[in-house]
Amino acid sequence: MAEFTTWRARMGGRNAAPVVHHPGLGWWREARFGMFIHWGLYAIPAGIWKGEPVDGIGEWIMFRKRIPRAEYETLAEQFNPVRFDAKAWVDLAVQAGMRYLVITAKHHDGFALYRSPCCPYNIVDATPYGRDPLAELADACRDAGIRLGFYYSQDQDWHDPGGSRNDWDFAPEEKDFAAYLERKVKPQLRELLTGYGPVGLIWFDTPYSISREHSIELRDFVHRLQPDCLVSGRIGNDVGDYGSLGDNQIPAGRVQADYETPATLNDTWGFKSNDHHWKSVENLLLLLIDLASKGVNYLLNVGPTAEGVIPEPSAERLRAIGAWLKVNGEAIYGTQGSPFPYEHDGMRMTTRPGHLFLHLLEPEAELVVHGLRSQVTGARLLGSAAPVRHTQDRSAAGDVDRLRLELPDLSDCDHVPVVALDLAGDAETDPLTVQQPDGAIHLHAHLAEVDQGPGSTLEVLSNGMTAGWTDTADELSWQVKVFAPGSYEVTVITAPQYETTEVNEHHLEVAAAGGAAGGPLRAARELDTARSQYFPEYAVTLGRIAVDAPGTHRFTLRATQVVDGTPDGVTVFGATLRPA
Repeated sequence: MAEFTTWRARMGGRNAAPVVHHPGLGWWREARFGMFIHWGLYAIPAGIWKGEPVDGIGEWIMFRKRIPRAEYETLAEQFNPVRFDAKAWVDLAVQAGMRYLVITAKHHDGFALYRSPCCPYNIVDATPYGRDPLAELADACRDAGIRLGFYYSQDQDWHDPGGSRNDWDFAPEEKDFAAYLERKVKPQLRELLTGYGPVGLIWFDTPYSISREHSIELRDFVHRLQPDCLVSGRIGNDVGDYGSLGDNQIPAGRVQADYETPATLNDTWGFKSNDHHWKSVENLLLLLIDLASKGVNYLLNVGPTAEGVIPEPSAERLRAIGAWLKVNGEAIYGTQGSPFPYEHDGMRMTTRPGHLFLHLLEPEAELVVHGLRSQVTGARLLGSAAPVRHTQDRSAAGDVDRLRLELPDLSDCDHVPVVALDLAGDAETDPLTVQQPDGAIHLHAHLAEVDQGPGSTLEVLSNGMTAGWTDTADELSWQVKVFAPGSYEVTVITAPQYETTEVNEHHLEVAAAGGAAGGPLRAARELDTARSQYFPEYAVTLGRIAVDAPGTHRFTLRATQVVDGTPDGVTVFGATLRPA
Protein backbone atom coordinates (compact mmCIF):
# COMPACT_ATOMS: atom_id res chain seq x y z
CA MET A 1 0.00 0.00 0.00
CA ALA A 2 1.01 3.64 -0.24
CA GLU A 3 2.12 6.45 2.04
CA PHE A 4 1.20 9.88 0.67
CA THR A 5 2.18 13.26 2.05
CA THR A 6 -0.25 16.02 1.10
CA TRP A 7 -4.03 16.02 1.13
CA ARG A 8 -4.19 16.70 -2.59
CA ALA A 9 -1.89 13.75 -3.30
CA ARG A 10 -3.90 11.47 -1.03
CA MET A 11 -7.29 12.45 -2.42
CA GLY A 12 -6.62 13.34 -6.04
CA GLY A 13 -8.09 11.70 -9.10
CA ARG A 14 -5.23 9.48 -10.19
CA ASN A 15 -7.10 6.34 -9.02
CA ALA A 16 -10.42 7.50 -10.47
CA ALA A 17 -13.09 5.28 -11.96
CA PRO A 18 -13.34 5.15 -15.75
CA VAL A 19 -16.20 6.50 -17.81
CA VAL A 20 -16.71 3.20 -19.64
CA HIS A 21 -17.71 0.36 -17.31
CA HIS A 22 -16.40 -3.19 -17.71
CA PRO A 23 -19.26 -5.63 -18.45
CA GLY A 24 -17.91 -7.97 -15.76
CA LEU A 25 -18.54 -5.56 -12.88
CA GLY A 26 -21.86 -7.17 -11.98
CA TRP A 27 -20.46 -9.67 -9.45
CA TRP A 28 -18.22 -6.99 -7.94
CA ARG A 29 -21.12 -4.57 -7.41
CA GLU A 30 -23.17 -7.36 -5.87
CA ALA A 31 -20.35 -8.39 -3.50
CA ARG A 32 -19.81 -5.05 -1.70
CA PHE A 33 -17.44 -6.68 0.86
CA GLY A 34 -14.10 -8.42 0.31
CA MET A 35 -11.00 -9.65 2.13
CA PHE A 36 -7.58 -8.13 1.45
CA ILE A 37 -4.51 -10.16 2.51
CA HIS A 38 -1.06 -8.58 2.86
CA TRP A 39 1.42 -11.38 3.37
CA GLY A 40 5.08 -11.73 2.50
CA LEU A 41 8.66 -11.66 3.77
CA TYR A 42 7.92 -8.50 5.75
CA ALA A 43 5.90 -10.63 8.18
CA ILE A 44 9.20 -12.02 9.53
CA PRO A 45 10.63 -8.74 10.94
CA ALA A 46 7.03 -7.76 11.74
CA GLY A 47 7.89 -4.07 12.13
CA ILE A 48 11.17 -4.53 14.00
CA TRP A 49 14.61 -4.34 12.36
CA LYS A 50 17.79 -5.19 14.24
CA GLY A 51 15.99 -4.85 17.54
CA GLU A 52 14.46 -1.43 16.84
CA PRO A 53 10.79 -0.71 16.05
CA VAL A 54 10.27 0.80 12.61
CA ASP A 55 7.64 3.50 12.09
CA GLY A 56 5.04 3.14 9.38
CA ILE A 57 3.18 0.23 7.85
CA GLY A 58 4.70 -3.23 8.11
CA GLU A 59 5.19 -4.08 4.43
CA TRP A 60 7.23 -0.91 3.85
CA ILE A 61 10.05 -1.89 6.22
CA MET A 62 12.56 -2.42 3.39
CA PHE A 63 11.87 1.09 2.07
CA ARG A 64 11.69 2.78 5.46
CA LYS A 65 15.04 1.35 6.63
CA ARG A 66 16.58 1.39 3.15
CA ILE A 67 17.58 -2.23 3.61
CA PRO A 68 20.00 -3.38 0.89
CA ARG A 69 18.50 -5.89 -1.52
CA ALA A 70 21.04 -8.59 -0.67
CA GLU A 71 20.33 -8.22 3.05
CA TYR A 72 16.55 -8.25 2.63
CA GLU A 73 16.80 -11.36 0.42
CA THR A 74 18.06 -13.37 3.40
CA LEU A 75 14.54 -13.19 4.86
CA ALA A 76 13.48 -15.69 2.19
CA GLU A 77 15.79 -18.27 3.76
CA GLN A 78 13.75 -17.96 6.97
CA PHE A 79 10.24 -17.90 5.47
CA ASN A 80 8.56 -21.20 6.37
CA PRO A 81 4.83 -20.63 7.07
CA VAL A 82 4.09 -24.17 8.20
CA ARG A 83 0.74 -23.17 9.79
CA PHE A 84 -0.69 -21.77 6.56
CA ASP A 85 -4.12 -23.31 5.84
CA ALA A 86 -5.81 -22.03 2.68
CA LYS A 87 -9.16 -23.54 3.60
CA ALA A 88 -9.11 -21.91 7.05
CA TRP A 89 -8.43 -18.49 5.50
CA VAL A 90 -11.24 -18.87 2.99
CA ASP A 91 -13.61 -20.25 5.63
CA LEU A 92 -12.94 -17.10 7.69
CA ALA A 93 -13.79 -14.93 4.70
CA VAL A 94 -17.05 -16.86 4.30
CA GLN A 95 -17.86 -16.52 8.00
CA ALA A 96 -17.24 -12.77 7.71
CA GLY A 97 -19.70 -12.49 4.83
CA MET A 98 -16.98 -11.52 2.36
CA ARG A 99 -17.62 -12.31 -1.30
CA TYR A 100 -14.13 -11.91 -2.79
CA LEU A 101 -10.50 -12.22 -1.71
CA VAL A 102 -7.41 -10.34 -2.90
CA ILE A 103 -3.90 -11.44 -1.88
CA THR A 104 -0.47 -9.91 -2.46
CA ALA A 105 1.02 -12.02 -5.25
CA LYS A 106 3.92 -9.54 -5.42
CA HIS A 107 4.29 -6.49 -3.22
CA HIS A 108 6.73 -3.60 -3.51
CA ASP A 109 9.59 -5.70 -2.12
CA GLY A 110 9.52 -7.71 -5.36
CA PHE A 111 9.06 -11.13 -3.72
CA ALA A 112 6.54 -13.42 -5.44
CA LEU A 113 4.18 -15.30 -3.13
CA TYR A 114 3.74 -18.08 -5.68
CA ARG A 115 5.88 -20.23 -8.00
CA SER A 116 7.13 -17.77 -10.65
CA PRO A 117 9.15 -19.52 -13.37
CA CYS A 118 10.37 -16.18 -14.73
CA CYS A 119 11.86 -15.03 -11.42
CA PRO A 120 13.47 -17.35 -8.84
CA TYR A 121 12.85 -14.81 -6.06
CA ASN A 122 9.63 -16.56 -5.05
CA ILE A 123 8.18 -18.64 -2.22
CA VAL A 124 8.66 -22.00 -3.97
CA ASP A 125 12.23 -21.56 -5.19
CA ALA A 126 13.76 -19.27 -2.56
CA THR A 127 12.31 -20.48 0.76
CA PRO A 128 12.37 -23.69 2.80
CA TYR A 129 8.57 -23.79 2.54
CA GLY A 130 8.63 -24.81 -1.12
CA ARG A 131 4.84 -24.74 -1.66
CA ASP A 132 2.61 -22.43 -3.71
CA PRO A 133 0.01 -20.88 -1.35
CA LEU A 134 -1.81 -19.14 -4.21
CA ALA A 135 -2.54 -22.47 -5.88
CA GLU A 136 -4.02 -23.74 -2.61
CA LEU A 137 -6.04 -20.53 -2.17
CA ALA A 138 -7.34 -20.80 -5.72
CA ASP A 139 -8.66 -24.29 -4.98
CA ALA A 140 -10.19 -23.23 -1.65
CA CYS A 141 -11.86 -20.15 -3.17
CA ARG A 142 -13.27 -22.21 -6.02
CA ASP A 143 -14.76 -24.72 -3.56
CA ALA A 144 -16.29 -21.95 -1.44
CA GLY A 145 -17.66 -19.84 -4.32
CA ILE A 146 -15.38 -16.91 -3.47
CA ARG A 147 -13.86 -14.79 -6.23
CA LEU A 148 -10.05 -14.72 -6.08
CA GLY A 149 -8.00 -11.67 -7.03
CA PHE A 150 -4.29 -10.92 -7.04
CA TYR A 151 -2.52 -7.79 -5.81
CA TYR A 152 0.44 -6.95 -8.05
CA SER A 153 2.78 -3.97 -7.61
CA GLN A 154 3.37 -2.91 -11.20
CA ASP A 155 5.41 0.25 -10.62
CA GLN A 156 7.31 -0.04 -7.35
CA ASP A 157 9.71 -2.98 -7.16
CA TRP A 158 12.54 -2.46 -4.71
CA HIS A 159 14.20 -5.71 -5.74
CA ASP A 160 14.47 -4.98 -9.46
CA PRO A 161 16.68 -2.27 -11.03
CA GLY A 162 13.86 -1.42 -13.45
CA GLY A 163 11.19 -0.92 -10.80
CA SER A 164 10.73 2.43 -9.10
CA ARG A 165 11.86 3.91 -5.78
CA ASN A 166 14.86 1.82 -4.72
CA ASP A 167 17.54 4.51 -5.03
CA TRP A 168 19.89 2.99 -2.42
CA ASP A 169 20.74 -0.11 -4.51
CA PHE A 170 20.13 1.24 -8.03
CA ALA A 171 20.90 4.55 -9.74
CA PRO A 172 17.59 6.15 -10.82
CA GLU A 173 19.09 7.40 -14.09
CA GLU A 174 19.88 3.82 -15.10
CA LYS A 175 16.30 2.56 -14.65
CA ASP A 176 14.70 1.07 -17.77
CA PHE A 177 11.03 0.79 -16.85
CA ALA A 178 9.89 -0.44 -20.30
CA ALA A 179 12.40 -3.28 -20.16
CA TYR A 180 11.26 -4.13 -16.61
CA LEU A 181 7.65 -4.43 -17.82
CA GLU A 182 8.65 -6.86 -20.55
CA ARG A 183 11.15 -8.83 -18.44
CA LYS A 184 9.22 -9.21 -15.18
CA VAL A 185 5.77 -7.58 -14.97
CA LYS A 186 4.12 -9.08 -18.05
CA PRO A 187 5.61 -12.56 -17.57
CA GLN A 188 4.43 -12.65 -13.95
CA LEU A 189 0.97 -11.38 -14.87
CA ARG A 190 0.81 -14.09 -17.53
CA GLU A 191 1.72 -16.68 -14.90
CA LEU A 192 -1.01 -15.45 -12.56
CA LEU A 193 -3.64 -15.24 -15.28
CA THR A 194 -2.94 -18.61 -16.88
CA GLY A 195 -2.00 -20.81 -13.94
CA TYR A 196 -4.75 -20.36 -11.33
CA GLY A 197 -8.04 -20.58 -13.15
CA PRO A 198 -10.51 -17.68 -13.43
CA VAL A 199 -9.16 -14.55 -11.70
CA GLY A 200 -11.69 -12.00 -10.48
CA LEU A 201 -9.39 -8.99 -10.58
CA ILE A 202 -5.82 -7.75 -10.63
CA TRP A 203 -5.29 -5.17 -7.89
CA PHE A 204 -2.49 -2.91 -9.05
CA ASP A 205 -1.04 -0.28 -6.72
CA THR A 206 0.97 2.94 -6.29
CA PRO A 207 1.27 4.24 -9.88
CA TYR A 208 3.97 6.75 -8.96
CA SER A 209 5.83 6.95 -12.27
CA ILE A 210 3.97 4.76 -14.74
CA SER A 211 2.88 6.52 -17.94
CA ARG A 212 -0.65 6.49 -19.31
CA GLU A 213 0.56 4.45 -22.28
CA HIS A 214 2.04 1.78 -20.00
CA SER A 215 -1.11 1.73 -17.83
CA ILE A 216 -3.27 1.13 -20.90
CA GLU A 217 -0.82 -1.47 -22.19
CA LEU A 218 -1.01 -3.46 -18.94
CA ARG A 219 -4.79 -3.17 -18.67
CA ASP A 220 -5.21 -4.49 -22.22
CA PHE A 221 -2.65 -7.24 -21.54
CA VAL A 222 -4.76 -8.45 -18.59
CA HIS A 223 -7.96 -8.34 -20.64
CA ARG A 224 -6.43 -10.30 -23.49
CA LEU A 225 -5.45 -13.12 -21.13
CA GLN A 226 -8.72 -13.07 -19.17
CA PRO A 227 -11.42 -10.81 -20.64
CA ASP A 228 -13.60 -11.07 -17.52
CA CYS A 229 -10.79 -10.14 -15.10
CA LEU A 230 -11.23 -6.65 -13.65
CA VAL A 231 -8.37 -4.16 -13.38
CA SER A 232 -8.30 -1.91 -10.32
CA GLY A 233 -8.07 1.87 -10.54
CA ARG A 234 -4.58 1.84 -9.09
CA ILE A 235 -3.17 0.77 -12.41
CA GLY A 236 -3.00 4.55 -12.73
CA ASN A 237 -3.93 7.28 -15.16
CA ASP A 238 -7.70 6.72 -14.82
CA VAL A 239 -7.77 3.63 -17.06
CA GLY A 240 -8.89 0.92 -14.59
CA ASP A 241 -12.23 -0.86 -14.70
CA TYR A 242 -13.26 0.67 -11.37
CA GLY A 243 -11.90 3.38 -9.10
CA SER A 244 -9.86 3.05 -5.93
CA LEU A 245 -10.24 5.59 -3.16
CA GLY A 246 -7.43 6.36 -0.74
CA ASP A 247 -6.41 3.87 1.95
CA ASN A 248 -9.07 3.89 4.70
CA GLN A 249 -10.88 6.72 2.91
CA ILE A 250 -14.61 7.37 3.30
CA PRO A 251 -16.07 9.81 0.79
CA ALA A 252 -18.25 12.60 2.14
CA GLY A 253 -21.29 11.64 0.09
CA ARG A 254 -22.62 9.26 -2.53
CA VAL A 255 -20.23 8.65 -5.42
CA GLN A 256 -21.39 8.48 -9.01
CA ALA A 257 -19.14 5.68 -10.28
CA ASP A 258 -17.76 2.29 -9.22
CA TYR A 259 -15.30 2.69 -6.35
CA GLU A 260 -13.64 0.61 -3.65
CA THR A 261 -11.92 1.56 -0.40
CA PRO A 262 -9.14 -0.66 0.93
CA ALA A 263 -9.06 -0.54 4.73
CA THR A 264 -7.13 -1.87 7.70
CA LEU A 265 -8.26 -3.61 10.89
CA ASN A 266 -5.52 -1.82 12.83
CA ASP A 267 -2.89 0.63 11.55
CA THR A 268 -0.85 -1.65 9.30
CA TRP A 269 -1.40 -3.88 6.28
CA GLY A 270 1.48 -6.34 6.62
CA PHE A 271 1.75 -7.93 10.07
CA LYS A 272 3.43 -5.86 12.83
CA SER A 273 3.96 -7.52 16.18
CA ASN A 274 3.59 -4.23 18.09
CA ASP A 275 0.43 -2.91 16.40
CA HIS A 276 -2.48 -3.68 18.72
CA HIS A 277 -4.57 -0.67 17.71
CA TRP A 278 -7.52 -2.80 16.62
CA LYS A 279 -10.69 -1.10 15.47
CA SER A 280 -13.80 -2.13 17.37
CA VAL A 281 -16.55 -4.19 15.77
CA GLU A 282 -18.81 -1.13 16.02
CA ASN A 283 -16.28 0.98 14.14
CA LEU A 284 -15.79 -1.66 11.44
CA LEU A 285 -19.53 -2.05 10.95
CA LEU A 286 -19.89 1.72 10.68
CA LEU A 287 -17.24 1.73 7.96
CA LEU A 288 -18.95 -1.09 6.05
CA ILE A 289 -22.33 0.62 6.30
CA ASP A 290 -20.97 4.09 5.57
CA LEU A 291 -19.16 2.93 2.44
CA ALA A 292 -22.18 0.94 1.21
CA SER A 293 -24.30 4.07 1.71
CA LYS A 294 -21.96 5.87 -0.71
CA GLY A 295 -22.06 2.99 -3.22
CA VAL A 296 -18.46 1.97 -2.41
CA ASN A 297 -17.03 -1.53 -1.91
CA TYR A 298 -15.18 -2.31 1.34
CA LEU A 299 -11.96 -4.34 0.97
CA LEU A 300 -10.92 -5.10 4.56
CA ASN A 301 -7.37 -6.28 5.21
CA VAL A 302 -5.81 -8.98 7.35
CA GLY A 303 -2.05 -9.34 7.85
CA PRO A 304 -1.07 -12.97 8.60
CA THR A 305 2.01 -13.80 10.65
CA ALA A 306 5.18 -15.30 9.19
CA GLU A 307 3.86 -18.72 10.25
CA GLY A 308 0.75 -18.22 8.14
CA VAL A 309 -1.78 -17.44 10.88
CA ILE A 310 -4.37 -14.67 10.69
CA PRO A 311 -4.20 -12.93 14.12
CA GLU A 312 -7.10 -13.88 16.36
CA PRO A 313 -8.15 -10.23 17.01
CA SER A 314 -8.70 -9.97 13.25
CA ALA A 315 -10.64 -13.22 13.10
CA GLU A 316 -12.86 -12.31 16.06
CA ARG A 317 -13.86 -9.02 14.46
CA LEU A 318 -14.52 -10.56 11.07
CA ARG A 319 -16.79 -13.24 12.56
CA ALA A 320 -18.76 -10.55 14.40
CA ILE A 321 -19.27 -8.64 11.14
CA GLY A 322 -20.43 -11.88 9.52
CA ALA A 323 -22.98 -12.46 12.29
CA TRP A 324 -24.44 -8.99 11.63
CA LEU A 325 -24.53 -9.62 7.88
CA LYS A 326 -26.47 -12.89 8.36
CA VAL A 327 -29.33 -10.76 9.72
CA ASN A 328 -28.85 -7.59 7.69
CA GLY A 329 -27.10 -8.71 4.51
CA GLU A 330 -29.98 -7.72 2.22
CA ALA A 331 -29.23 -4.09 3.20
CA ILE A 332 -25.61 -4.42 1.95
CA TYR A 333 -25.23 -7.00 -0.83
CA GLY A 334 -26.29 -5.80 -4.25
CA THR A 335 -27.43 -2.43 -2.93
CA GLN A 336 -26.75 1.03 -4.26
CA GLY A 337 -25.84 4.08 -2.23
CA SER A 338 -28.20 6.41 -0.46
CA PRO A 339 -30.68 8.28 -2.68
CA PHE A 340 -29.61 11.41 -0.78
CA PRO A 341 -26.33 13.04 -1.84
CA TYR A 342 -25.42 13.80 1.78
CA GLU A 343 -25.02 11.95 5.07
CA HIS A 344 -27.70 11.92 7.78
CA ASP A 345 -26.81 12.39 11.44
CA GLY A 346 -27.13 9.07 13.28
CA MET A 347 -28.19 7.14 10.18
CA ARG A 348 -26.99 5.81 6.83
CA MET A 349 -29.05 4.57 3.89
CA THR A 350 -28.73 1.96 1.15
CA THR A 351 -31.23 1.16 -1.55
CA ARG A 352 -32.33 -1.32 -4.14
CA PRO A 353 -35.29 -1.03 -6.54
CA GLY A 354 -38.46 -0.59 -4.50
CA HIS A 355 -36.66 -0.63 -1.15
CA LEU A 356 -34.79 1.78 1.13
CA PHE A 357 -32.75 0.57 4.10
CA LEU A 358 -32.19 2.80 7.12
CA HIS A 359 -29.11 1.81 9.15
CA LEU A 360 -29.71 3.25 12.61
CA LEU A 361 -26.39 4.29 14.13
CA GLU A 362 -28.15 6.08 17.00
CA PRO A 363 -31.57 4.40 17.31
CA GLU A 364 -34.39 6.12 19.20
CA ALA A 365 -38.07 5.36 19.77
CA GLU A 366 -39.12 7.72 16.97
CA LEU A 367 -37.24 8.36 13.77
CA VAL A 368 -37.94 11.30 11.45
CA VAL A 369 -36.55 11.54 7.91
CA HIS A 370 -36.75 14.74 5.87
CA GLY A 371 -36.69 14.98 2.10
CA LEU A 372 -37.98 11.53 1.07
CA ARG A 373 -40.64 12.03 -1.60
CA SER A 374 -41.42 8.37 -2.38
CA GLN A 375 -44.55 6.79 -0.93
CA VAL A 376 -43.70 4.26 1.79
CA THR A 377 -45.98 1.21 1.58
CA GLY A 378 -44.47 -0.77 4.44
CA ALA A 379 -41.73 -0.83 7.06
CA ARG A 380 -40.02 -3.67 8.92
CA LEU A 381 -37.05 -4.24 11.20
CA LEU A 382 -34.64 -6.77 9.69
CA GLY A 383 -34.40 -9.90 11.82
CA SER A 384 -37.50 -9.03 13.85
CA ALA A 385 -41.24 -9.54 13.64
CA ALA A 386 -41.95 -6.41 15.70
CA PRO A 387 -44.07 -3.84 13.82
CA VAL A 388 -42.70 -0.51 12.56
CA ARG A 389 -45.46 2.09 12.10
CA HIS A 390 -45.00 4.98 9.70
CA THR A 391 -46.69 8.22 8.66
CA GLN A 392 -45.84 10.74 5.93
CA ASP A 393 -46.71 14.41 5.48
CA ARG A 394 -45.27 17.71 4.27
CA SER A 395 -44.59 20.68 6.52
CA ALA A 396 -46.22 23.94 5.52
CA ALA A 397 -43.15 25.81 6.73
CA GLY A 398 -40.30 25.30 4.33
CA ASP A 399 -42.14 22.78 2.11
CA VAL A 400 -40.28 19.79 3.63
CA ASP A 401 -41.37 16.17 3.09
CA ARG A 402 -41.41 14.25 6.39
CA LEU A 403 -41.46 10.54 7.23
CA ARG A 404 -42.07 9.44 10.83
CA LEU A 405 -41.34 5.93 12.07
CA GLU A 406 -42.37 4.46 15.43
CA LEU A 407 -39.72 1.89 16.29
CA PRO A 408 -40.01 -1.14 18.59
CA ASP A 409 -37.68 -1.73 21.52
CA LEU A 410 -34.19 -2.03 20.01
CA SER A 411 -32.27 -2.77 23.20
CA ASP A 412 -31.72 -6.42 22.20
CA CYS A 413 -30.34 -5.59 18.74
CA ASP A 414 -26.69 -6.46 18.25
CA HIS A 415 -24.82 -3.46 16.91
CA VAL A 416 -26.64 -1.54 14.14
CA PRO A 417 -30.37 -2.26 13.58
CA VAL A 418 -31.75 -1.80 10.07
CA VAL A 419 -35.26 -0.71 9.06
CA ALA A 420 -36.33 -1.79 5.58
CA LEU A 421 -38.85 0.48 3.83
CA ASP A 422 -40.98 -0.81 0.97
CA LEU A 423 -41.53 1.93 -1.61
CA ALA A 424 -44.02 2.52 -4.40
CA GLY A 425 -41.30 2.66 -7.05
CA ASP A 426 -37.69 3.73 -6.71
CA ALA A 427 -36.48 6.11 -4.00
CA GLU A 428 -37.04 9.78 -4.88
CA THR A 429 -35.70 12.63 -2.77
CA ASP A 430 -35.80 16.42 -2.62
CA PRO A 431 -33.04 17.72 -4.90
CA LEU A 432 -32.13 20.54 -2.50
CA THR A 433 -30.33 20.39 0.82
CA VAL A 434 -32.99 20.13 3.52
CA GLN A 435 -32.82 21.19 7.15
CA GLN A 436 -32.68 18.10 9.36
CA PRO A 437 -35.27 17.14 11.99
CA ASP A 438 -33.02 18.28 14.87
CA GLY A 439 -32.71 21.71 13.22
CA ALA A 440 -29.19 21.20 11.87
CA ILE A 441 -28.25 22.65 8.47
CA HIS A 442 -25.30 20.90 6.83
CA LEU A 443 -23.42 22.69 4.06
CA HIS A 444 -21.27 19.97 2.43
CA ALA A 445 -18.48 21.21 0.17
CA HIS A 446 -19.05 18.41 -2.35
CA LEU A 447 -22.63 19.63 -2.90
CA ALA A 448 -21.78 23.31 -3.29
CA GLU A 449 -21.93 25.45 -6.37
CA VAL A 450 -18.40 26.73 -6.87
CA ASP A 451 -17.99 30.33 -8.02
CA GLN A 452 -14.33 30.78 -8.95
CA GLY A 453 -12.28 33.88 -9.57
CA PRO A 454 -9.91 34.25 -12.54
CA GLY A 455 -6.98 31.85 -12.29
CA SER A 456 -8.55 29.94 -9.39
CA THR A 457 -7.17 26.50 -8.48
CA LEU A 458 -10.01 25.61 -6.10
CA GLU A 459 -11.37 22.06 -6.34
CA VAL A 460 -13.33 19.68 -4.12
CA LEU A 461 -11.50 16.37 -3.73
CA SER A 462 -13.03 12.91 -3.65
CA ASN A 463 -13.18 12.96 0.17
CA GLY A 464 -15.37 16.10 0.06
CA MET A 465 -12.59 18.49 1.09
CA THR A 466 -11.53 21.68 -0.66
CA ALA A 467 -7.99 22.05 -1.97
CA GLY A 468 -6.21 24.74 -3.91
CA TRP A 469 -8.38 27.40 -2.28
CA THR A 470 -5.99 30.34 -2.27
CA ASP A 471 -8.16 33.04 -3.88
CA THR A 472 -10.48 35.22 -1.80
CA ALA A 473 -12.62 35.71 -4.92
CA ASP A 474 -13.73 32.04 -4.71
CA GLU A 475 -17.07 31.19 -3.10
CA LEU A 476 -19.13 28.09 -2.29
CA SER A 477 -22.92 28.35 -2.16
CA TRP A 478 -25.96 26.18 -1.42
CA GLN A 479 -29.75 26.46 -1.80
CA VAL A 480 -31.25 25.13 1.45
CA LYS A 481 -34.83 24.46 2.54
CA VAL A 482 -35.28 25.85 6.07
CA PHE A 483 -38.42 25.20 8.13
CA ALA A 484 -37.37 26.65 11.50
CA PRO A 485 -36.31 30.33 11.58
CA GLY A 486 -34.10 31.46 14.43
CA SER A 487 -30.52 32.00 15.56
CA TYR A 488 -27.88 29.47 14.50
CA GLU A 489 -24.36 28.77 15.71
CA VAL A 490 -21.99 28.37 12.76
CA THR A 491 -19.21 25.78 12.77
CA VAL A 492 -16.75 25.10 9.95
CA ILE A 493 -15.44 21.53 9.53
CA THR A 494 -11.82 21.64 8.46
CA ALA A 495 -8.81 19.43 7.87
CA PRO A 496 -5.66 19.91 9.99
CA GLN A 497 -4.51 23.50 9.75
CA TYR A 498 -0.95 24.60 9.28
CA GLU A 499 0.92 26.68 11.85
CA THR A 500 -0.46 30.19 11.83
CA THR A 501 -0.48 33.25 14.02
CA GLU A 502 -3.26 35.67 14.86
CA VAL A 503 -2.13 37.99 12.07
CA ASN A 504 -1.30 35.27 9.57
CA GLU A 505 -4.11 32.71 9.33
CA HIS A 506 -7.05 31.70 7.18
CA HIS A 507 -10.32 33.57 7.78
CA LEU A 508 -13.71 32.27 6.62
CA GLU A 509 -17.21 33.69 6.52
CA VAL A 510 -20.60 32.00 6.28
CA ALA A 511 -23.51 34.17 5.17
CA ALA A 512 -27.27 33.68 4.74
CA ALA A 513 -30.46 35.76 4.78
CA GLY A 514 -28.56 39.00 5.10
CA GLY A 515 -26.47 37.93 8.09
CA ALA A 516 -22.91 36.65 8.34
CA ALA A 517 -20.53 35.02 10.82
CA GLY A 518 -16.81 34.93 10.27
CA GLY A 519 -13.43 34.60 11.87
CA PRO A 520 -10.09 32.78 11.89
CA LEU A 521 -9.59 29.02 11.64
CA ARG A 522 -8.27 28.92 15.17
CA ALA A 523 -9.09 27.14 18.45
CA ALA A 524 -10.25 24.03 16.62
CA ARG A 525 -11.94 21.08 18.34
CA GLU A 526 -10.96 17.65 17.00
CA LEU A 527 -13.91 15.46 15.98
CA ASP A 528 -14.19 11.80 16.89
CA THR A 529 -15.66 10.00 13.89
CA ALA A 530 -14.87 6.82 11.95
CA ARG A 531 -13.57 8.97 9.11
CA SER A 532 -11.39 11.16 11.32
CA GLN A 533 -9.37 8.20 12.63
CA TYR A 534 -7.18 8.38 9.52
CA PHE A 535 -8.23 11.71 8.01
CA PRO A 536 -8.57 14.11 10.96
CA GLU A 537 -11.38 16.65 11.03
CA TYR A 538 -11.72 19.70 13.23
CA ALA A 539 -14.62 21.98 14.14
CA VAL A 540 -14.08 25.75 14.34
CA THR A 541 -16.88 27.96 15.66
CA LEU A 542 -17.28 31.23 13.74
CA GLY A 543 -20.22 32.80 15.60
CA ARG A 544 -23.98 33.11 15.02
CA ILE A 545 -26.30 34.16 12.22
CA ALA A 546 -30.08 34.60 12.14
CA VAL A 547 -32.53 33.16 9.61
CA ASP A 548 -35.73 35.12 10.08
CA ALA A 549 -38.20 33.19 7.91
CA PRO A 550 -38.84 29.64 6.62
CA GLY A 551 -38.31 28.85 2.96
CA THR A 552 -35.42 28.32 0.55
CA HIS A 553 -32.36 30.40 1.38
CA ARG A 554 -28.96 30.82 -0.26
CA PHE A 555 -26.01 30.10 2.05
CA THR A 556 -22.44 31.04 1.09
CA LEU A 557 -18.96 30.21 2.35
CA ARG A 558 -15.99 32.32 1.34
CA ALA A 559 -12.42 32.95 2.46
CA THR A 560 -11.82 36.53 3.52
CA GLN A 561 -8.11 35.90 4.19
CA VAL A 562 -5.84 33.09 2.97
CA VAL A 563 -2.38 32.34 4.31
CA ASP A 564 0.31 32.35 1.63
CA GLY A 565 2.42 29.25 1.19
CA THR A 566 0.13 26.57 2.65
CA PRO A 567 0.26 23.50 0.36
CA ASP A 568 -3.49 23.11 -0.23
CA GLY A 569 -4.82 26.54 0.76
CA VAL A 570 -8.06 26.53 2.77
CA THR A 571 -9.00 22.90 3.45
CA VAL A 572 -12.60 22.55 4.64
CA PHE A 573 -15.32 19.94 4.34
CA GLY A 574 -18.05 22.55 4.70
CA ALA A 575 -20.03 24.06 7.55
CA THR A 576 -22.79 23.14 9.99
CA LEU A 577 -25.41 25.43 11.50
CA ARG A 578 -27.26 24.36 14.64
CA PRO A 579 -30.02 26.16 16.55
CA ALA A 580 -28.37 28.38 19.17
